[in-house]
Amino acid sequence: SMTTVIIILAAVIALIIGFGVSGKHSISVTALTSPGNIGQRSILGCTFEPDIRMDSIVIQWAKEGVAGLVHEFKGGKDHLQEQDPSFQGRTAVFADQVMGGNASLELRDVQLSDAGTYQCSVTTARGSGAAVLRYRTGAFSIPVVQVESSSRGDTLQCAAPRWFPRPAVRWTACGATGEHLPHAASTSYQLNPGNITVRVVSLLPNVTANATYTCVIENSIAKAVGIIRVTDFSITKVTNLQLVNLNAESVSSSFPACRWMLLLPLYLLSI
Repeated sequence: SMTTVIIILAAVIALIIGFGVSGKHSISVTALTSPGNIGQRSILGCTFEPDIRMDSIVIQWAKEGVAGLVHEFKGGKDHLQEQDPSFQGRTAVFADQVMGGNASLELRDVQLSDAGTYQCSVTTARGSGAAVLRYRTGAFSIPVVQVESSSRGDTLQCAAPRWFPRPAVRWTACGATGEHLPHAASTSYQLNPGNITVRVVSLLPNVTANATYTCVIENSIAKAVGIIRVTDFSITKVTNLQLVNLNAESVSSSFPACRWMLLLPLYLLSI
């Protein structure tokens, strides 16, 4: 009947008007980050559905427990009137990448107190959305590995300038055929002046030729590895640093520690 048609049309119009009032729908926002290194620069990652209308894009970063904003960007420029004093002069977004969907935050001079839960909120002409991430802070550095020779024999030193929290250090010693070699290391920690980080120095005495030694420095946010292969004719060193992400499962080799070391010469030849 005509009455029914009118009612249906009225309902449709009401829905259209309701959507027009809200003017928005949900957009996809994704956040991801790695641990921050105290005193260094860090990136808190955030992406959203791109929008070519820069004047309609509003990005807000907030931290749980902090009264002011961490950072606000809208209409193509920063709006920092409501920024919390603890973040003043330390934040930025990548303005030239915002229209492409990059809402990531650059955080400079990372502080231990920057750790916490952050929310990245984005509003565009298409809609709005938000994502939350947990940000961890500490200190980590790549170790320097070297051989020290004396009248009492050769000693390996594995030293890293700055770590926090205090890391654990462990060594692995493997012979030419993959067998475990007996070893006993000593490790010292020295507080760096002016901050909470520590310098780590670990010594492994009685080094023998034709063996591979691995020094691992690790805490809750990072893992550093130093490898030294000693032969009668040469000493080869490899170091690397890995960050521990909360949303990524750690993957370890199924081979015993000394067995995979047998592959090291092949790896070294490939680099």
